[in-house]
Amino acid sequence: MKLQPLPPLNSLVAFEASARHLSFTLAARELNVTQGAISRQIRILEDYLGTALFVRTTREINLTATGSQYYENILGSLQQIVHATAGVRHWQGAQQVTVVTSTAMASLWLLPLVSEFQRQNEEIDLRIIATDQVSDFSRLDCDLALYYCSTPPKNMKVTPLFSEEIFPVCSPAYLAQHPEIAALDRLGTCTWLWLEDPQRDWIGWMEWFQRLGHPAPEPRRRININSYAMLIQSALAGQGIALAWSSLISNHLQTGGLVRPTQTTLRTDAQFCLLEPQGRAPNRQSVNRFCQWLMTHLKETVDA
Repeated sequence: MKLQPLPPLNSLVAFEASARHLSFTLAARELNVTQGAISRQIRILEDYLGTALFVRTTREINLTATGSQYYENILGSLQQIVHATAGVRHWQGAQQVTVVTSTAMASLWLLPLVSEFQRQNEEIDLRIIATDQVSDFSRLDCDLALYYCSTPPKNMKVTPLFSEEIFPVCSPAYLAQHPEIAALDRLGTCTWLWLEDPQRDWIGWMEWFQRLGHPAPEPRRRININSYAMLIQSALAGQGIALAWSSLISNHLQTGGLVRPTQTTLRTDAQFCLLEPQGRAPNRQSVNRFCQWLMTHLKETVDA
C-alpha cells in the first residue's frame, strides 16, 4: 500500500519542534539549523496542506486552530516512530540516561553530583540538557526531568525532592562591609542582585518581603541578571545580596563562600521535583538506577 498523502518529512520535524517550543528560534537551535531554514520548512508544509499552521507576530508565534489540531493528531504517530526507532537502537542507548533540568539546578546542584554517580555506575552515560524554556513538561523528550514546581505538572509522575526555603545570602566580605543588613529592615541599604528569569514561578525580592508580611524597602541599587547561576556567581564575587534557594546553594554555605546576613527564611508549598513522563514504556534499568541513586543521595544528605 502506497503511503499517501505523506507530507514532507523534514517539514514535519520542523513543525513538531516549532509547535512544541512555540518558537522558530528554539526549534532551529534544537535541530541545529538556521531560523530561516525552519521558516522555509514550515512554509513548505503549509503550502502542502493548503492552510496556515501558525499565527505570526513581530515577537511570537502561536498555533492556529488547524495547526493545534494537526499537532495533536501527528504527535502520537511521531512518538510511535521514536519508540520504534529507540527499540532498534536499544543496545546502543540502553545505558544512557537523558535528564532535562533548569540551568540553575544543572549548574548549582546536579553537575557537582555527577562524579559521584559515575564512580558508582561507570557503565551508564548521563546526558544532561539544561533549559529554562519549558511551557509543557509532558512534552519534554527525556527519561527524567528535574524542575522547580509551584504546582505539580499534569500528566507526569511527580516525586518531591526538597521543599522551597528562600533567604538572602552574600559573600563574607560583603557582609563585613555592610554589617547593617543583619537587620531585615536595613536590607534596602545595599545592592540587590535581581533575577530576570523566564521562569516566572520563581519568587523575587518584592514577593519575598510580601509573603513574609514585611514592607519591602527600596534597594539602594540593583543589578539585573537573567541567569540564576550567574546571579550566585555575582554574590560570590561580593557584588551584592541575592535571594537563595537553600538546596541549590548549600555547598557554598558549607564552604563559607556565601553567608546569611539574616536568619529570616521564607518557606512555601512549592518543591523541587523529579518528573517522569507517563504513558511511555517502563523505565530502563539504567533510568531506575539513576532514580534510586538520586533518592538515596537525598536521604543521606537529610540524615547527615
